[in-house]
Amino acid sequence: MERMVAARAYARRGPASAELMAWLDAVEAECETRCGNTRTALHLIGRAEDVLARGGEHRSPEWLDWFSPVRLAAFKGNTQMKAGHLLQARETLLGVLDLLGSSEEKQSTVVLGDLAAVEAAAGRPGKACEYALRALDQLARTWYAMGMERIREVRRALAPHQHEQCVRELDDRLYGWSTTVSALAR
Repeated sequence: MERMVAARAYARRGPASAELMAWLDAVEAECETRCGNTRTALHLIGRAEDVLARGGEHRSPEWLDWFSPVRLAAFKGNTQMKAGHLLQARETLLGVLDLLGSSEEKQSTVVLGDLAAVEAAAGRPGKACEYALRALDQLARTWYAMGMERIREVRRALAPHQHEQCVRELDDRLYGWSTTVSALAR
């Protein structure tokens, strides 16, 4: 929390862009989500959406060129999922997946992992495995540790269904040589 307070203080000292202020809200929302404070996180994401919608007169720093309303929506979908708002999370994450550009392979693995987690939480192991396998396909092309961690989290959530064929197929891919070699090569 101290770092977020400091970051906001630093941002107020200069001409902070709307994207920078929204990104700070998104980062804080992610922290709150990890601490189990999903209501606060969703409030912060709503504020960030408002800031982006209003825009601003100042330009964003060059290093923030990756942040956009689509990326903010990815944060939102993850938080909605962790808050147990599965229908909203599914809708948000499917929208993100549709809007992600072809150059955003790493982010797509995270979104696919989050969609898999939504389906696992909804008691739909077949659909969860479908999204997880799509994420593994993407990870084979473009490795991203965060994407792999999302898939591992999904697999842990699928433990009650571990004897189902779709989960065994996921295990075969998750613990197959190509996935292992791909992870080790990075």
